[in-house]
Amino acid sequence: MLTTDYLPGAPCWLDVSSPDLDAATAFYTGLFGWRSFSLGPAHFDYRFCQVDGKTVAGISRETPGRGTPAWLTYFQAADAGAAAKTVEQAGGTVLAAPVEIEGQGGMAVFADPAGAAFAVWQPGATKGLGLVTDAGSLGWVELHSPDPDGIRAFYQAVFDWQIEDLPMGGLSYPVISPAGGGESSAMAGIAQLQEGDRAHWLPYFEVPDCDAAEAQARQLGGTTRAPATTMEGVGRMAFLADPFGARFAVITSAA
Repeated sequence: MLTTDYLPGAPCWLDVSSPDLDAATAFYTGLFGWRSFSLGPAHFDYRFCQVDGKTVAGISRETPGRGTPAWLTYFQAADAGAAAKTVEQAGGTVLAAPVEIEGQGGMAVFADPAGAAFAVWQPGATKGLGLVTDAGSLGWVELHSPDPDGIRAFYQAVFDWQIEDLPMGGLSYPVISPAGGGESSAMAGIAQLQEGDRAHWLPYFEVPDCDAAEAQARQLGGTTRAPATTMEGVGRMAFLADPFGARFAVITSAA
């Protein structure tokens, strides 16, 4: 499971880009009960979102490099510059070159060979999210790829991930753990991309009641991409999009 004791290659941050920061903030605070605050003009009004004073996500202004509104998952890296070189050598693309964020850490944004965007975070004063797996926070991330088997070599080259196929609903589901992680360190999965869709990373947010969260998202101007459904042994989940089209999922995990 996810933890804030971040290992290299583990998801450690995420943010959503939006053309309207105030409207996006209103949507997510209304949906998850987050409290938000701006880092001010020097940081382009970037928003930190928190639960009980612990940061669970960020909201950023849409920029040309980020493309359409979307959630972006950051994985921890010891050296963002070295990660950029490895990504290119493995067949990926550098979308935003490594940059230092005023002592807070370093970051870079990439696309894998299938086009799924992701980022790395080189921790400085900011180590990562302050809360995961609790209500209102990140519980899982999932890569939707047109070639779940073929894409493994890329990510293993970049992050040295451990990937194990587990049975789920009559199918085999690749589950990702960071290098050096124990049996309970699974943090992500790989799913078959639906025909006609584009490759992407999808965050899952833990909620107390999946059906209520889905309904609340629609009331706030979001849309349902796939209605709430239960997967035995996993939980009840729904696939949603915010008012600007950024995709995410909500899940009420099984006990």
